Amino acid sequence: MRIGMALNYSGGFAETAAEAADLERAGLDIAFVPEAYSFDAVSQLGYLAAKTSTMGLASGILQIYTRTPTLTAMTAAGLDYVSDGRFTLGLGASGPQVVEGFHGVKYDAPLARTREIIEICRKVWRREKVVHDGKKYQIPLPADQGTGLGKPLKLINHPVREDIPIILAALGPKNVELAAEVANGWQPLFFHPEKADVAWGDALARGREKRDPSLGELEVYAGPALAICEEDEVPGYLDFVRPHLALYIGGMGARGKNFYNELACRYGYEAEAARIQDLYLDGKKEEAAAAVPDELVRSVSLIGPAGYVAERVAAFREAGATTLTVTPMALDAPGRLRLVEQFRELC
Repeated sequence: MRIGMALNYSGGFAETAAEAADLERAGLDIAFVPEAYSFDAVSQLGYLAAKTSTMGLASGILQIYTRTPTLTAMTAAGLDYVSDGRFTLGLGASGPQVVEGFHGVKYDAPLARTREIIEICRKVWRREKVVHDGKKYQIPLPADQGTGLGKPLKLINHPVREDIPIILAALGPKNVELAAEVANGWQPLFFHPEKADVAWGDALARGREKRDPSLGELEVYAGPALAICEEDEVPGYLDFVRPHLALYIGGMGARGKNFYNELACRYGYEAEAARIQDLYLDGKKEEAAAAVPDELVRSVSLIGPAGYVAERVAAFREAGATTLTVTPMALDAPGRLRLVEQFRELC
């Protein structure tokens, strides 16, 4: 089992790079840099490329609405170049709150946009003259939409690789189906091993039926919280995770437009998800967190004694996860390093 970790994206680059170098020596396979509404992920990824040497680096995620498809391709090729072929392009739709609320861009047609962006990226990396006429993107622009001076161009530089891996963050059935069809990897959130097949099995099967064999097997990047602890310490750690779940299930979207709430419902927590959302949107965040079931918190996390965590790793593996992108529950860099070292031994 490969081990990944999302790095701090809102602090100092130097401090994060120093921690990343230690994690690399401890056996971390891949580090993700999120992009929310702090500094951009690309700056930090470029900095990390110069401070590490063997560990994979990934965007986790770049929103599909915030860059043109060709700029996304250029950025990925540049990061792959400065990292000597260690970059993985993580893409995702994010949600209306970030895309419309922070970037001021209309949140529309995520499936069509995602498919076309991936097609265009791969054309750019192969150094083809880019010609694309899709539902959302036209390259070059037709004469009646532009100046008439546009013509197909190809990337000047020669990329390190023409097949930079692409991971799609996806939760809804149609998005997951698309990931299984066209991406190298799929990144779900709140992956529940025992209920993953109920939530996503049909969508994954449909996507794999249309998958190009040249893409190889679909990699699955699950992201559990991690704490290796004594049994009597477990409730305290679960209480740390609970507000995070409540935020997503209750607050990441309006009623009827919350992908994470819908996922909790597919897991079988319809009544609980409705209560969490009602409480959260009414401003009762602590009560919303308390309403998140223990069973759900523990199932999507790796929290407990070493033997229990090893059993859960086996469950994640059995459910199809190939990389565990953990969130070590420690207060400082030395504590996170110790957890990753312990976890490496269990994997």
